[in-house]
Amino acid sequence: MSAPRIGVLALQGDVREHLGALSAVGADPVTVRNRAELDSVDGLILPGGESTTISYLLDELGLADPLRARLAAGMPAYGACAGMILLASEILDAGSGTRVAVPLGGVDMTVRRNAFGRQVDSFEDYLSVAGFDDPVHAVFIRAPWVERVGADVTVLARAAGHPVAVRQGAVLATSFHPEVTADHRIHALFVAIVTGRA
Repeated sequence: MSAPRIGVLALQGDVREHLGALSAVGADPVTVRNRAELDSVDGLILPGGESTTISYLLDELGLADPLRARLAAGMPAYGACAGMILLASEILDAGSGTRVAVPLGGVDMTVRRNAFGRQVDSFEDYLSVAGFDDPVHAVFIRAPWVERVGADVTVLARAAGHPVAVRQGAVLATSFHPEVTADHRIHALFVAIVTGRA
């Protein structure tokens, strides 16, 4: 079986780190910056970064509606931090003016941006994640949390009483950044989702 072709949305954020983690777990990682590249992938990672900027660039480059359509059609996706925010169906504190984070609707959830605080409030923890035997090293950087999940959403991990890792069907999202650690189990889980093994 050939390696799944998994895209990393390369508009802003930890693109290189996600590409490296995907390579480490046996995927064929590629960058996605346009419609043709989006159409060529089996799954997509939306990395961390600034959610309002990524949302603005998706719209400017004509990628927002095609991405929504692919998500609605069942394309597997994984969002980390800003990616989690964008995959939500509702975003609290979404921004103001022309820079607003617009939800893509991949997961039936309400997410609050910067819920854990500012950059100086960033922290690391070890979290119990459903399906994993050992705790996951989780790095939170100006991280969101989930305030509401729909009936079809599975909460995989919590921090400070709030969901910080969720899954709905083929869509996975975390508040934290596994790509900046040596623990690639979240990426391995996503590859398993893409290939139908999870």
